Amino acid sequence: MNDHTESKALGGRLTTWPVIFFGFFAFVCVIVIIKRLILGLGPVTNLNGGYPWGIWIGFDLLVGTGFACGGWALAWAVYIFNKGEYHALVRPALLASLFGYALGGLSIMMDIGRWWNMPYFYIPGYFNTNSVLFETAICMTIYMVVLVVEFAPALLEKMGLKIPLKILNKILFAVIALGALLPAMHQSSMGSLFISAGHKIHPLWQNYEFLPVFALLGALIMGFSIVVFEGALVAAGMKGRLPDERPLFNRLITFVQVLVGMFIVLRLHAVNLGDKWDYVFAGDMFSWLFFIEMALMAWPVMFIKRIQNSAALLFAAATSLLVGAAMYRVDLAIVAYYPGDGYTYFPSIEEILLSFGLVAIEVVGYILLVKLLPVLPGAATSNRIHKEA
Repeated sequence: MNDHTESKALGGRLTTWPVIFFGFFAFVCVIVIIKRLILGLGPVTNLNGGYPWGIWIGFDLLVGTGFACGGWALAWAVYIFNKGEYHALVRPALLASLFGYALGGLSIMMDIGRWWNMPYFYIPGYFNTNSVLFETAICMTIYMVVLVVEFAPALLEKMGLKIPLKILNKILFAVIALGALLPAMHQSSMGSLFISAGHKIHPLWQNYEFLPVFALLGALIMGFSIVVFEGALVAAGMKGRLPDERPLFNRLITFVQVLVGMFIVLRLHAVNLGDKWDYVFAGDMFSWLFFIEMALMAWPVMFIKRIQNSAALLFAAATSLLVGAAMYRVDLAIVAYYPGDGYTYFPSIEEILLSFGLVAIEVVGYILLVKLLPVLPGAATSNRIHKEA
């Protein structure tokens, strides 16, 4: 089994062009956040009585936390199924998960009208245990703490604190077990949430008894795929300075193949069970969206052998799986949702800037931390780094 002590800080110059480019949008995001907190939702968003949730929930939260499931997916692969060969991929995945969930939590705060009342949520006397959002928020909050603890060894190693690191390693198994459980709970609950929308969601996405299962499978698909996607990007940027992990990525894609097969079979079964084939072949926008989602996730499964023999196809497959699974969540939450009464919704410029800015914050944070902390496996410390890294 690869050990985390094999990880090295990448080193190099911090103010590279990617950091400067994404840093600008991160700064813009902070300005939008301040404007929203001071002036409220109205001057910043196009939300209304029919669409109380926009892209801050449909994309930033549902897709953002889905993309952040890499640490959870690898926790199952490494610690539950004892696939120690993937151990070297855990720490980069945990870092991405930590950013994804933290920024997902921030997007929730942005979407709360009276955000200053948010602390009441954590006071027992104000608990609303009848709400599925209560379970989701509780699990997400605890899971963010779990991610901090799981990633803490990287910081302790950098600081040379051997005694706290030794103590943490002794209790880490319990933290990892909790981290393997919590996302399974709140990710499935995100699917359950849309059951309450009833007929307001198009029949091709409103599959009552299957929504929690689809949410869970989608999270796992995105979790494994994002590990391959990010790993391929980092490897390309480092140009051979990191160990070749493509054999590991090929095996991860095989895991995803099973999950995607289950997702497609169950979704077609839900269509058949509800006798919704007329909607599938209606030829309208929703019909095309359905086919696009399915195609984006199906072709990597159909051409798995060819994909495993090509680094470019492997990256394309991971990208396609991420886009397909993300499309399903965005369509479910926004596109396929229609409240009636003439309500319409399209995100404002500020909503888009905040969403892109959150991604920019994650990119900048990830680049800086892999240079400062021992995150990447076997990365040689150097004062010189490829300018595109």
